[in-house]
Amino acid sequence: MSLLEMLLVIALIAAIGVLTVAALTGGVAGMQLRSAAKEIAAQLRFTRSQAIATGRPQKFTLDPSAHTWSAPSGRRGEIPKKVRIVFTGAREVQPRRGEGAIVFFADGASTGGRVQLAVEQAAWNVDVAWLTGEVKLKRSEARR
Repeated sequence: MSLLEMLLVIALIAAIGVLTVAALTGGVAGMQLRSAAKEIAAQLRFTRSQAIATGRPQKFTLDPSAHTWSAPSGRRGEIPKKVRIVFTGAREVQPRRGEGAIVFFADGASTGGRVQLAVEQAAWNVDVAWLTGEVKLKRSEARR
């Protein structure tokens, strides 16, 4: 076997490995989805910790149409446009029509809610328990 043939075999194995990883993780869109869900969960946890630390209610807001979120201390971010966003939460704390909010209180409790992020059939639910304020991240199927 010549050096050229050996390099060709190594290149083929590498290409197959990359394709396999992309297929198993759902490709770039799947990675963006998972990353966005983890970011939302982390920011919700941050908002809860700020409410406990300051002893004052803190609000996390989400604008599904603009694909943006905001949290205390001036934190803001964007969600990739490919990702569909469905928010379910208490109507009383919504800043404006079409926007969602979850308020955390000084004892850690919250108004509760769910943020579902989806691409095609794959989805992640970020659930916030109203009694404890616990934030859970769970894989799901997309709602239409």
